[in-house]
Amino acid sequence: MVRRFALGFAIAAATITAAVQLSQAQKMAPAAPSSTDKPDAASGAPSASAQPGDPFGEDTTLTAKPMVYVKGTGNWDNAFETITKSLKTVKTYIDKEGLKADGQPMTLFTATDDIGFQYEAAIPVAEPPKTPPRGDIAAGTSPAGRALKFVHRGSYDGLDNTYEAITNYLDERRLEAKDMFIEQYQTDPLTTNEDHLVVNVYVMVK
Repeated sequence: MVRRFALGFAIAAATITAAVQLSQAQKMAPAAPSSTDKPDAASGAPSASAQPGDPFGEDTTLTAKPMVYVKGTGNWDNAFETITKSLKTVKTYIDKEGLKADGQPMTLFTATDDIGFQYEAAIPVAEPPKTPPRGDIAAGTSPAGRALKFVHRGSYDGLDNTYEAITNYLDERRLEAKDMFIEQYQTDPLTTNEDHLVVNVYVMVK
């Protein structure tokens, strides 16, 4: 999960730097297309399993929603297990309280390093809980504001390659990012095979 650390480190520094050196052949590639076009391999390409029309660097605006979440820390070696366990805890609480989910489950990465990460595993809800949650469960509001949207299809481990491409994409465009990035799971990570996920990655930008 080194690529995700590279993205997180760059965001924390407020200046995105490339995660890997481009080869001489890549440096000879044509100039990067605009953010509305699909980038090529030298300028932050989406994963090999991406489908035509998948956003990669799409400028979008996130709207704040009530959410229920579990805050925690994890290691990259077992990130998927850590996140799905937390999301299962949140889902159990929502079902028990009779709350209505209002969007896909997601993980907010609030800090990263080369070993692990701090996160909030969350599910948006139509209305906040009437009684404040206790213990590990908390209620809050999802992030709002300008973000760039990237789509990943495939395994969770394969997200490393997508984050590498995102880092290159931001670096080439000299974009300044905020200190958070978000994974929104279009396929339910609790029931979908880990190798067949569809994940929207949102990078908050200034």
